[in-house]
Amino acid sequence: MSQAKFAPHLPTSESLTVEFKSDRKRLHDDELVEALACMANSDGGELWLGVEDDGTPTGLHADHQNLIGLPGLVASRTSPSLTVAVQAAEIAGIRVACIRVSKSASEVATTSGKYLRRRIKQDGTPECVAMLPHERSSRASRFGLSDVSAQAVAGATLVDFDPLERERLRQTVQRYGGDRVLLELDDEALDGALGFTTRNDAGERVPTLTGLLVIGRETALRDLVPTHELAFQVLGSEAVRFNEFRRFPLLKAMDWLETNFRPYNPEHELQIDLFRVPVPKVDMGAFREAVANALVHRDYHRLGAVHVRLNDDGLTISNPGGLVEGVTLNNLLITEPRPRNPSLADAMKRIGLVERSGRGVDKIYRGMLRFGRPEPDYSRTDGNSVVLQLATVDADELFLRLVVEQEGRQSGELPIDSLIALSALREHKRLDAEELAGHIQRDPAQAKRTLEKLLEAGLVDAHGATRNRSYTLSVDMYRAKGDKLAYTRQVGFTHIQHPEMVLNYVRQHGRIQRSEVMELCHLDGNQAGKLLSRLYAEGRLVMHGQKKGAYYTLAV
Repeated sequence: MSQAKFAPHLPTSESLTVEFKSDRKRLHDDELVEALACMANSDGGELWLGVEDDGTPTGLHADHQNLIGLPGLVASRTSPSLTVAVQAAEIAGIRVACIRVSKSASEVATTSGKYLRRRIKQDGTPECVAMLPHERSSRASRFGLSDVSAQAVAGATLVDFDPLERERLRQTVQRYGGDRVLLELDDEALDGALGFTTRNDAGERVPTLTGLLVIGRETALRDLVPTHELAFQVLGSEAVRFNEFRRFPLLKAMDWLETNFRPYNPEHELQIDLFRVPVPKVDMGAFREAVANALVHRDYHRLGAVHVRLNDDGLTISNPGGLVEGVTLNNLLITEPRPRNPSLADAMKRIGLVERSGRGVDKIYRGMLRFGRPEPDYSRTDGNSVVLQLATVDADELFLRLVVEQEGRQSGELPIDSLIALSALREHKRLDAEELAGHIQRDPAQAKRTLEKLLEAGLVDAHGATRNRSYTLSVDMYRAKGDKLAYTRQVGFTHIQHPEMVLNYVRQHGRIQRSEVMELCHLDGNQAGKLLSRLYAEGRLVMHGQKKGAYYTLAV
């Protein structure tokens, strides 16, 4: 496509997705193709031909005035062939070209055999560098094109499996309710069922990365999987209280971490009806799921430890490797599971250490929100690492009591969307469906259904109707919290007081329109119109104008 339908706008500087190329001496075709392949292997973007590095347009060379053949040139010199969109542009009277390329799901090479990627240097400017073999493998894993955890580990043999870790695996299956079929299998069948081994070219069984990570000897992991490491740190305001790094196999690592974390995770019990509910500093189910996710979904092509760090601000869990392709901070709660290491993820699910449905994020959210704590914070996540922060503030025990009582009434856990809605209303006091949609990462229609179900359960109250309908926690929930005045402040005044609210507004501001009545009294358009019509009929207001332009003033 030589003349794409887009209106290019010259950026002010180069970035990861913007490249300037001078064409005064005619940019060589190989250099142009390499730059576009480089961008395709990163995040895609725009290449501006005829623009200097400082953003000054200097124009196209005479050989590039005709842009029709440029897409074909790029396609013929890349493998797989790149499709680009080209558009000529006039910048300050100078003709340049904007070439757009999308991020490629597969690795793109030039036909001369070069694999390149784009990165930002320390000075903030971009550059193209060679993609090293491990970077190509890492990229393929991120896009779900390969599974390194299912591949054989070079140099590993069956002797590298630890019999003690096999026994730990069976005990873990029993403790966490894993797939009990695994308990009936002998060692060879177990290895096959969990993807611990594969066959080499000679037909011999050899360990996979999954096998070594789960039941491998520590010495084998240290020598053969140098990227695997787990760090636990407890940092006080004045001293480092705990700081150790381990290369244990995963099940042993989880046991070691939990044993060392418990002394720093005090809990007490709350009596709710006939039950005593533990109230820990950090919910252990959420903790276990978050750590297991970090170990399972980390990028094993990259050096760097999975860090579990507890300090005065909360608990932080981070792992090398950003989110996999298709998963973003805006769809964490709703996207289909996309494990970076599918074989390892499946093994850990069957063992019982991670959520078998693949919705581990829900479990982490539930472990925070159920106690009236802030939702998990992933905001520090970037392309290089996933960073999860869990606040360790005191639990809201009254909120926990209300949640537990409701779960008792319905004989099951509250749906995660409902729990998020209650938590958001607790924090923001009043929400409409569109505002809640952002919290549950769903469309407003689904958010409205969630709120209406909570309304039916008596957990929230609705105010207004149709388009302007908003919601607060119910009066019963505020009463249980001993804060009835807060409910009154959020709900506002009853319909009996609406006329006086409107008249007071007009006294203060001189006039009022229907839209202002809707906002003032939390009414929909029809209700606001009827209220104004009644005040007009009673002779208390005077109407000026017609239809949308109508406004009202006080009657003299």
